[in-house]
Amino acid sequence: MKIVIAPDSFKGSISSEAAAAAIEKGIKRFLPNAVTVKVPIADGGEGTLDSLFASADGRRVTVQVTGPMGAPVLAEYGVLSQSGVAVIEMAKASGLCLVEADERDPLRASTYGTGELIKSALDDGCRDFILAIGGSATNDGGAGMLQALGMRLSDGGGSQVGHGGGELGRIAAIDDSEWDPRIAESRFVIASDVQNPLVGPEGATHVFGPQKGASPGIVADLERNMTVWANTIERKTGVRLHDRPGAGAGGGIGGAFLAFFPASFRRGIDVMIEHSNFRNALRGADLVITGEGRIDRQTASGKTPMGIAQEARKAGVPVIALAGSVGPGTELLHEHGIHAVFSIVNGPMGLQQAMDGAAALLEQVSEQVLRTFCINCKPDSQS
Repeated sequence: MKIVIAPDSFKGSISSEAAAAAIEKGIKRFLPNAVTVKVPIADGGEGTLDSLFASADGRRVTVQVTGPMGAPVLAEYGVLSQSGVAVIEMAKASGLCLVEADERDPLRASTYGTGELIKSALDDGCRDFILAIGGSATNDGGAGMLQALGMRLSDGGGSQVGHGGGELGRIAAIDDSEWDPRIAESRFVIASDVQNPLVGPEGATHVFGPQKGASPGIVADLERNMTVWANTIERKTGVRLHDRPGAGAGGGIGGAFLAFFPASFRRGIDVMIEHSNFRNALRGADLVITGEGRIDRQTASGKTPMGIAQEARKAGVPVIALAGSVGPGTELLHEHGIHAVFSIVNGPMGLQQAMDGAAALLEQVSEQVLRTFCINCKPDSQS
């Protein structure tokens, strides 16, 4: 029996690589001779680089860049061997994971380091990019990233503005005379499932600002500043980002890419499948096991388990999904190739207990899922 293991991370608990290893361990308890192929998956957020490199060859490049709060950090990008595509994960340079909870401040947090990562990859000769823009600590509309790549952002008096969402309201002019010309020669694919516009009640600030440390008062200030920034971009480029789907991704960096880069948005899971070995792994497979922290009706909008199931369905391979918690609406998933959904929680327990024990829980449930799946299997198929 051949089983493909393709989970996303269980966010805040266990990485996709660790989840895949735990699932494999559970499978091997029951079927020690089963052929297992691990394809850890991410959907464009934190962990995208590691997930890609778990199933694709390439090289990693480590660079010192400016972290989200201004202190230097070591960040890395990857270059895939087969395609030469550079993979930039925003969270590596400008991520919420780099900031302690009591230090989060979207008024100051900047995407400058993400721009430095892109510049390093351009210096390295890269011209094709995948940009994973989830997990950011920022709400600066991508302004810092633009500044790192040569864009001059100035106030009404002609002085350059500083970094962070608190500075966006001061921007009166955009000077692209020193903008890196190599960007026009390149291609940028934005891996993101976020459809939020740049401003408004569903925009970057109102939806994502609070988790980045913004109080209600700060949210109001950031929203005013982001609106000024959107107006300035529209005057400069003619591109209206205010209500543009995806412009609010990554604290508004999605809008900066749409306005100033030759960029296109793609569903994160589709990008991952294209550049991983998942399609090859499906050949001859009898079962796919996927999963993530929570599965509910929102999963059907294009999250990792849904993308995995849609691809597996083309190959005629059944899919079972595992989750830390299972919410309402999972019946929708059965119509799209997920045959069954199981929670890994095996009894009453607190959230932290479940998160801390995720590996053991995944291992245990995976064994039981395989025992059920194989009830009617012929003995010679259980190897």
